[in-house]
Amino acid sequence: AVVSTQSTGEEGVQKVHEVYQKMKHLKLADKGLIWNTDLIETLELQNIALNAVQTIESAAARKESRGAHAREDFPDRIDEYDYKQPLEGQEKKPLSEHWRKHTLSFQDAESGECTLKYRPVIDTTLDEEECKTVPPVIRAY
Repeated sequence: AVVSTQSTGEEGVQKVHEVYQKMKHLKLADKGLIWNTDLIETLELQNIALNAVQTIESAAARKESRGAHAREDFPDRIDEYDYKQPLEGQEKKPLSEHWRKHTLSFQDAESGECTLKYRPVIDTTLDEEECKTVPPVIRAY
């Protein structure tokens, strides 16, 4: 599980961006294209660095606890409905007011700047006859 607060999230974002900026100084010694492990490892490192920036930016932006990502300063999850109560009569919150959504991250590879956007979770199955939709529930331990 990941447990964080606003300050640790911001610190993590800063540290990951510092590491990402150091990637500009990478140099390859082996210029060959056959069995070039130096090249492969450098490409893998670049991929990991891109993913690290997008992951930590996405996590720091989330102001709730959900699944394996817990926030000490936001202990509850924030859904579009109150799933502890019957859904009948409830009004769905707009996407900007809840966190039951997918985070989409876009990163400029040169600057490392990361932009976040969101899209709703799709709750229905492709074929209701073949597979009924299962509504979300709150995990209780």
